[in-house]
Amino acid sequence: MLDRIALILVIIGGINWGSIGLFQFDIVAWIFGGQGAVVSRIIYTLVAIAAVWCISLLFRESEVLSSVTDE
Repeated sequence: MLDRIALILVIIGGINWGSIGLFQFDIVAWIFGGQGAVVSRIIYTLVAIAAVWCISLLFRESEVLSSVTDE
């Protein structure tokens, strides 16, 4: 369950970075009132923590990953 939440957050972060790179438009900042807004900073922090968590996916055995996704 935690792996899926982390992946969802990383996908959100990737889409946000893509919009910044392609259109110079920060979706998170737009929704939550600017990059300095407390909620935006919380979202950015959660995405960063999720990305660090997803690093662990690279080092897990494939059997462990398949058992997690079967649940």
